Amino acid sequence: QVQVVESGGGLVQAGGSLRLSCAASGTIFSIDDMGWYRQAPGKQRESVATVTSGGSTIYADSVKGRFTISRDNAKKMVYLQMKSLKPEDTAVYYCHANLRVRDLLPAYVYWGQGTQVTVSS
Repeated sequence: QVQVVESGGGLVQAGGSLRLSCAASGTIFSIDDMGWYRQAPGKQRESVATVTSGGSTIYADSVKGRFTISRDNAKKMVYLQMKSLKPEDTAVYYCHANLRVRDLLPAYVYWGQGTQVTVSS
């Protein structure tokens, strides 16, 4: 069984900071990409940031310069440091991990349950 669990969401004022954490656990052979999506009310889910197993990162234009994604491969964790938060960052943030449960099997994307981030103006 594989679990992906986020933590660290909450309520913050505009201009503030939050750090999200996500842990993958269970029967895992290897993890490729890990990252974060978000979904605001009435909007489609969008990619926020992704980090590859080698440490390369990709960010949505809307968060570049404000958010930083990082990962700890040994702990199977990914983090999202969010600074200079804006009300438009308000959303449910979902962690994803593209991983293999056994060698030679294809990788599948596993999702966390989501954590709410609310930025007040």
